[in-house]
Amino acid sequence: QVQLVESGGGLVHPGGSLRLSCAASRTIFRIYDMAWYRQAPGKQRESVAAITSNGVINYADPVKGRFTISRDNAKNTVYLQMNSLKPEDTAVYYCNAFAPYSGNSYWGRGTQVTVSS
Repeated sequence: QVQLVESGGGLVHPGGSLRLSCAASRTIFRIYDMAWYRQAPGKQRESVAAITSNGVINYADPVKGRFTISRDNAKNTVYLQMNSLKPEDTAVYYCNAFAPYSGNSYWGRGTQVTVSS
């Protein structure tokens, strides 16, 4: 099993910033495709950003220009820098790892991000 632990969520005002971290439990982290998802109350879980093992990055349209995904393979960690936060960014943010050797996806338990004035 791959264990993922998110951290860095919290309450911020509109226009503020947060950096989320996701730490993985395995040293083979470097071969995983990593992604951030979010789910707001009453809504479906949606993809936010992804970064492959090769460093290819994709962002969902609502966060383009505001969020940045990155990874540090030496620390088995993926980050999501969130700037210019909006109330509609409020959600539980989940880290996801795709393991190519098994085809399985693994999820963290999520971290709450609340953007409110």
